[in-house]
Amino acid sequence: MNQIIQDLNWRYATKKFDTTKKISDNDLATIKESLRLTATSFGLQSMKFLIVENPEVRELLKPASWGQAQITEASHIIIMCSYIDINNDHVDAYMQDVSAIREISIEETAPFGDYIKGAITSFSAEQKELWSSKQTYIALGQVLHTCATLRVDSTPMEGFDPAAYDEILGLSAKNLKPTLVLALGYRHEEDEHQHYPKVRKSNDVLFETI
Repeated sequence: MNQIIQDLNWRYATKKFDTTKKISDNDLATIKESLRLTATSFGLQSMKFLIVENPEVRELLKPASWGQAQITEASHIIIMCSYIDINNDHVDAYMQDVSAIREISIEETAPFGDYIKGAITSFSAEQKELWSSKQTYIALGQVLHTCATLRVDSTPMEGFDPAAYDEILGLSAKNLKPTLVLALGYRHEEDEHQHYPKVRKSNDVLFETI
């Protein structure tokens, strides 16, 4: 079995974290860089990641997360947010980065920038918000594998009240909407779920070659 498959078989949605173990600064930096390097539509990165370490804030978030213990027991939680409205200002800022990093003039970026602006302005407000939220799921897939490679346990969570998160963290004032919560840390030896075999569809059912 190759290392990639070993890593994927190792990970599971951790239910009980060991509160005595914390993610090292080096591993956290790798996790952040994995999120930064994730693929996104147009490369626009229409998202922001809030790393919550403050225990008081996490206690406030726990009731808004259906009382799930991972919110307070994990080493770190990352709230994966998407921008509610993506507009020309976001594209212009991105083109400035393209110009600086690739050492080309801002004029040379104009056709690409105009193309992106044309695409996003064709979306309704609802379509734009949905499109933006999908980018966080792309990032989630990448960072779950990164964590498994580092042997950092992870639990992606959709079970929370977005409105309550907004009220606690003031997200909408920052043009942000919480899409996912990712709890990170190390499995507790008493978490029986780590011993359960994975249940997945067979290749014959899941894949079809055309």
